[in-house]
Amino acid sequence: MAPADSVRERLAGLTAKATLVREETGKLRCLACGHRCLLAEGGQGVCRVRFVRDGELRAPWGYVASVAADPIEKKPFFHVLPGSTALSFGMLGCDLRCPYCQNWEISQTLRDPNADDWAHPSPATPEGIVAAALEAGAQVVTSTYNGPLITAEWAAAVFAEARRAGLLTSFVSNGHATPEVLDFLRPLVDAYKVDLKGMREAAYREVGGRLSVVLDALAGLVARGFWVEVVTLLVPGRNDSDEELRDAARFLATLSPDLPWHVTAFHPDYRMGDVRATPAATLLRAVDIGRGEGLRHVYAGNLPGGVGDAETTVCPGCSERLVERRGFRVVSRRIDAEGRCPRCERLIPGIWSPGGRVVLRAPGGRPAEGEDVPTG
Repeated sequence: MAPADSVRERLAGLTAKATLVREETGKLRCLACGHRCLLAEGGQGVCRVRFVRDGELRAPWGYVASVAADPIEKKPFFHVLPGSTALSFGMLGCDLRCPYCQNWEISQTLRDPNADDWAHPSPATPEGIVAAALEAGAQVVTSTYNGPLITAEWAAAVFAEARRAGLLTSFVSNGHATPEVLDFLRPLVDAYKVDLKGMREAAYREVGGRLSVVLDALAGLVARGFWVEVVTLLVPGRNDSDEELRDAARFLATLSPDLPWHVTAFHPDYRMGDVRATPAATLLRAVDIGRGEGLRHVYAGNLPGGVGDAETTVCPGCSERLVERRGFRVVSRRIDAEGRCPRCERLIPGIWSPGGRVVLRAPGGRPAEGEDVPTG
């Protein structure tokens, strides 16, 4: 195992002065995530990678721990440029400690000695990441893999460069966010995916977070005009009861019935290797519950080809099959660049082309942001 001190020293050299910070009574309040850590000199946040040194809050900067060109459906985003490639990058650390984390090797750095063995940050620049995206033919650059709220300043620098190159940007996080970090990201982020881990406060406390923070963040994301999609990993016996699924669907429907909800299969990993994988029947039950509570776009994932039409985008008006998928692969696409159904001409919320965006509608038909028309 890599000594924690050596990993900590290496990461301390890959930092910059934080932007998401406020001074309070001689200490520094970190504003990057819902923990809102109040730190004195030498203190470190819950995430372990943000810390105070020489009177400054330092934030991760100038490296990547993982980078890959993936189908955007893998994030998952189903209403953002279907069939496109996203250049995904991640750093080290997270503000939560989920026992079923599928990226624990990089998210649990400085918290789990076994994860420290995987701590191999590679120096990077925003220009270099964007160049890699262009070389890969990507249309989107995505901050993901670990807990990117705690590395939001670095993501913002990369996104600013991506915007200059004409690329879209997306953020994939646990949603344990502050209003300040959402305001900070809003000018630079097109699409935001939130992992809603369940609807029970006690379960969130077990992983080191608060459900109320995530629900407030979800409402704030929609109100601020981000394109939002939500994923819930269904862990057998943990968050897959009818009651909890119904609570999640009802809450999401209050934000917008057009908000896509992805229910995905758990596979044994990290500290939950003895828990069985999620069966297809559970995913399909969740899809039915979501639709029954008024959500128009509910998808099942992580079981390619095993969930029937639950991977397909269907027009809520006429049932036309608009985007057919098998796993992360788009099989056919009939929706046009402006998000219009070819049969009934209904506008489907999403980002269907770089210049074609249809915003989410709040319940009752009122747009959650601006006019429900394609915008550039």
